[in-house]
Amino acid sequence: MSSLDLIRLFLAVAEGRSFTQAARRLNITPTAVSKGVRALEKKHGVQLLVRTTRSVSLTEAGTALLGVLKPAVSQIEQAFSELAHYQTRPSGHLRITAPRSFGFLLARLLVPRMRAAYPEVSFDLSLDDGLVDLVASGYDAGIRLGQAIAQDMVAIRLSRPLSWSLVSAPAYFQREGIPAHPQDLLRHRTLRYRFSTSGLLPPWRMRSPEGDVLLDAKAALTADDTQMLAEWARQGLGIAYLPDLEIADDVRSGRLQRVLEQDVPDTSALFLYFPVRTQNQPKMRALIEQANRLAEEGALDIRCGG
Repeated sequence: MSSLDLIRLFLAVAEGRSFTQAARRLNITPTAVSKGVRALEKKHGVQLLVRTTRSVSLTEAGTALLGVLKPAVSQIEQAFSELAHYQTRPSGHLRITAPRSFGFLLARLLVPRMRAAYPEVSFDLSLDDGLVDLVASGYDAGIRLGQAIAQDMVAIRLSRPLSWSLVSAPAYFQREGIPAHPQDLLRHRTLRYRFSTSGLLPPWRMRSPEGDVLLDAKAALTADDTQMLAEWARQGLGIAYLPDLEIADDVRSGRLQRVLEQDVPDTSALFLYFPVRTQNQPKMRALIEQANRLAEEGALDIRCGG
């Protein structure tokens, strides 16, 4: 028998003051109960019970042990019974990673919905533009563009393919002129995004008759935060290449102006992704439910001017 089995056996005898009743309670033979008590006493070198033909009593050591073990075992049983809570009601902690440029989607849309529906679920959000190993880094889920998700992950689509725009303040184009062709961008001041992990500047993807091409314009300013790039663009410091999700309000209000609209291709859709083995957890089922609702409502399908 394990130590826990011996503890339960001792408690059954001590509480009922009977080997026979303990045997019935544990669904074992009285002989097994006697052997178990002797094994416990032998293991610790202390007599715990005194048995006569008419009664069972506790020694001083047995009384002391009962006083400690009874509440301890009760707490253990309560802890195991509470595990059922995790099988039904969504609760616990969710750690989610997302790119900096789309972190506001979590803050503005997904997390408030989850908190309203499931207040017992708490969140830890991390904004990171690098590729993240969810399992190794201890994350429950992530949000990324489709091409950045490993094939062994389960992915829930959150949006249509994302639209992007080349934008700056109208005052910038009045001063510097409006580019008529992607190559014209090479003579303009550009605001470039820089990966925080590698320091690389991703080139701008542009359409051409021969297919998409990558444009690597010299940067006037760089930052590893798209909100910073949007602010610089609003100030007329140059042209930025940004997702419409982030700058739609600025375009509608006229703070930012789009150029070369037909030359900027869409990119992959956004996805919520997670390891297959976690999707049956109640907190993850709740997250998947809310993500699917966002997708069905088209809450992330934002296009400037549309």
